[in-house]
Amino acid sequence: MAKALDFDPRTLLPTPEERVAAGTAESADALLEAMELLRVLHEHRVLHTLVRVVQGGEGLAFHALEVLNEPGSVRAIRNALGAVKALGSIEPEALDTVTGALADGLQEGARRVREGERAGLGELLALVRDPDVGLALGALVGVLRGFGRGLREREAHGNLSEVPHT
Repeated sequence: MAKALDFDPRTLLPTPEERVAAGTAESADALLEAMELLRVLHEHRVLHTLVRVVQGGEGLAFHALEVLNEPGSVRAIRNALGAVKALGSIEPEALDTVTGALADGLQEGARRVREGERAGLGELLALVRDPDVGLALGALVGVLRGFGRGLREREAHGNLSEVPHT
């Protein structure tokens, strides 16, 4: 005669607790890194902001108003708008020329630092005859003249504001 089998399906499948324990053991390094990331995000209040974004609506609007009420926020917004206005008044070709030349100069300076090149007295005196240096100095003199003229005109029209010294 056949005997009934005693089969318990729970013995074949791990319990949820066993699966969590096994996953935790397998991912210990990743979990530690994730916890470190969460700690840093919490310290910099990024998690707070993300919670507000996820909550949406009133939470996000309230957080935006909190940020705008911090000291310096209004000044930062005004400065950003002023920078955009100033950049908008510069012809793109002129900006491309100056930024390209500035990038070239920075690369040359970085090369000299890497190679340990120092400027000696002879090189400094020779710069007077170097056409590239003469051109750069001419450009800088033009920038200084334009800057000075702009300051003088703004002062004449009363557009210079007093900046308190801190």
